[in-house]
Amino acid sequence: MTNNNDTTRIANALTIDVEDYFQVAALAEAVDHEDWHSMEYRVEANTHRLLELLERHETRATFFTLGWVAEKSPGLVRDIQKAGHEVASHGYSHQLIYNQTPEVFREETRRSKKILEDITGEPITGYHAASYSITNQSRWALDILAEEGFVWDSSIFPVHHDRYGMPGTPRWPHRLTTDNGHELAEFPLSTLKFPGYTLPIAGGGYFRLFPYWFSRWGLGSINRQGQPFVFYLHPWEVDPGQPRLDVKWFSRFRHYNNLDVCEQRLEQLLGHFRFTAMGDVLRNLKLLEKEPSGIAGQEKMEFTSPC
Repeated sequence: MTNNNDTTRIANALTIDVEDYFQVAALAEAVDHEDWHSMEYRVEANTHRLLELLERHETRATFFTLGWVAEKSPGLVRDIQKAGHEVASHGYSHQLIYNQTPEVFREETRRSKKILEDITGEPITGYHAASYSITNQSRWALDILAEEGFVWDSSIFPVHHDRYGMPGTPRWPHRLTTDNGHELAEFPLSTLKFPGYTLPIAGGGYFRLFPYWFSRWGLGSINRQGQPFVFYLHPWEVDPGQPRLDVKWFSRFRHYNNLDVCEQRLEQLLGHFRFTAMGDVLRNLKLLEKEPSGIAGQEKMEFTSPC
């Protein structure tokens, strides 16, 4: 590592959402799911670009892989696995969970899990929802995840947002109890707490939006509180040459802003912080085992129906 301050002593979770540019919710207005097979396919080259970067930095990450991509590119999943990274599920079709029925979500979740397990030969126990779409409206999905054999999740964003968020939920990794009494380890997307406002800082579009110094300061402040953070990115975010789709200005800004500097910023981040796979972080925190309640930093969160 390049420095010796407190931020180098805590292992943070580095995650990659393996999906292509045309599968992003911000561009859904321009691309129907039925058109995916006709789009220029760039996720393989972009994921290999990230694999090479992580190899240079000797850094292990979690690759939340879309079932649709894994089905089309099983060799890519094997390359991720051979490079020593953790493979986890990103669902099958990148549809927002709160727009699905529980039956459709269960079928897609089961399908994606089987695809990844058949390719890797290993149990797939971690999950990350498309666009963090496990909200108060769709918290039933957590029960389905537990029933389908998942033991940890990273889908809850404790913020207010127009498309996602579960404000007021814990900010640090913890064990949660679902409506039906199942337990999961949860690694919420990382945030900064200001008086009266919680700011997302976990990566992706926020990493491209904020100046690098602010992202480094914000993520470092989480480590200085003695907590790990999660950082996420998509392969298409290191691809400034991707096709420009005709979408509304705000969707265009969300998706294309600062693509040309994202890879350089990621390289800096890998030098400033210590990273590993999300499962490793949760295991080190002993959150993948049932533990007595009341241990600091390992609070339980119970979901109850809103009044």
